[in-house]
This record gives sequence, structure tokens and C-alpha cells, in this order.
Amino acid sequence: MQIAEEKLIEALSQDSHEAFDLIYNMYAKRLYAYCMQYSKTTEDTEDILQGVFCKLWVNRRHIKKRQSLKSLLFTIAHHAVIDTYRRRLLSPTYREYVEYKAASETDSSTRIEYEEFVNRLNAILKSMSETQRNVIQRAKFQGMRNADIAAELHLSEQTVKNALSAGMKTLRDKLA
Repeated sequence: MQIAEEKLIEALSQDSHEAFDLIYNMYAKRLYAYCMQYSKTTEDTEDILQGVFCKLWVNRRHIKKRQSLKSLLFTIAHHAVIDTYRRRLLSPTYREYVEYKAASETDSSTRIEYEEFVNRLNAILKSMSETQRNVIQRAKFQGMRNADIAAELHLSEQTVKNALSAGMKTLRDKLA
């Protein structure tokens, strides 16, 4: 099996769509089952699986011939599952927003509640430091990653993490 994987990796690194298809057929079902046991939704699982194989294709020239494809793919999937879980855990506001938005199209009292919620959210954001406000807006409303936020705001990644953590705690406390 190791020799076959080495040949697949070599063909993949030379832009072989056939090698990519073979790798996909070999591992997609197992990766799907692995991701599904943690994400619990087909939508998230399919997104993760697509991301795993996109990452494989994008980085195809950097894979070492002696590297295990199974190990590589499951490691990528593992990190993607964790990222998805973190985004879901840290973003209850977005889910509430979507639910309120859908309900507000038919129910005027819900729309008023939603507008009050948005006003409270904006007031809390305005009371935060500029750094926390900018980090939360980029991370939660624009979906940016910490590394990208750090680069854009000229901050360290740890500063972004700290600002996001403190800001989200403040939001949760004041919106509770």
C-alpha cells in the first residue's frame, strides 16, 4: 500500500486529476464518517470534507512522497472539525440573528425585539475598546480568522485572541 500511495502522491504533485479522484474515492467515505461523528450535521460535514480535499489539491506539490495520505487527510479533517466546533461555540449571536431575521419577515413583534437586540448589541460594542470592537466585528460579523485580523490590524495573534475572548465574555454577560 505504501508504494501505491507514493505513486499517487507523485502523480498528484504533477497535477494528475486521476490521482486526485483515486485519493478521493479511497478516503472520502471514511473522512465523512469521521467528521459526521463530531460535527453532527451533514452541512458542516460536507463543508469540512470539501475543505479537506481543496487543501489537499492546493498543497499537492508540498506533500512528501513518504507521507501517509490517510494520516495527512485525517489530520486536516481533525483541525477542520475543531475550527468548525469553535466557530459554532463562539457564535451563538449569529444563529440568533438568522432566526430573528427569518421570523421578523412575518411577525412585527419579533422584528421589534430583534431591533432592540441589535441596538443593545451595538451599544455594547460601542462601549468596548476600539481593539475589542474591531476584532469582534471582523471575527464574528465578517468571519475572518485570527491570523488575518492580526495582520490587518497590525496586532499579534495572541492580542487578537485575548481581545476576542474578553469581548465575547462582555457580550455574553451584558446580553444575558
